[in-house]
Amino acid sequence: MAIPFITQSQVVVALIIVVVFFGIILILGVRKSYLLKKENERLEKMSTTINDDEEYKDFTDGHMYGGN
Repeated sequence: MAIPFITQSQVVVALIIVVVFFGIILILGVRKSYLLKKENERLEKMSTTINDDEEYKDFTDGHMYGGN
């Protein structure tokens, strides 16, 4: 009889490590998504306070765009 190189308990331990690793990555991703959503809401709130009545200024008149 051959001696098994990988036992059932080693497979279980390896799977637990993989599940914990990907669980941590998932939690960090959800947290990052929440923080980005919160930051986006803050920036949208800030952008609505900027005066939208300002006239648009054409920035393509510079020498880099050949508008002279």
